[in-house]
Amino acid sequence: MSEDDEKYAVVTADAGASETVSIEAGQIRKGGYIMIKGKPCKVRDVSTSKTGKHGHAKCKFSASDIFTGNTCEELCPATHNIDIPVVTKKDWDVTGMDEDGYIQLMDEAGDCLLYTSPSPRDS
Repeated sequence: MSEDDEKYAVVTADAGASETVSIEAGQIRKGGYIMIKGKPCKVRDVSTSKTGKHGHAKCKFSASDIFTGNTCEELCPATHNIDIPVVTKKDWDVTGMDEDGYIQLMDEAGDCLLYTSPSPRDS
């Protein structure tokens, strides 16, 4: 590497927002997560049909979008791969709220965060 290459080295980072993993559709169970039309959803119900004349059992997923709560449905052969999102759930405790509408949060490790949100007093 020349001196110019080191000077302009490109460093990248990934927020992980679009991270998915493929899994066989027949392995997804109620309470799991699934991508439906590009949206991460939590599976509410799974029904599997028997093998038909074309040789594939079908899985019908009824799920709700984890961000909006909208209901989504997907039908997929049980042996085909389907994407599931990598979901990291984190619990936070509300420790206080200041006059400017900032909510103070703390996680299990003791890390603090200030989050701006519409104040309930403004509603």
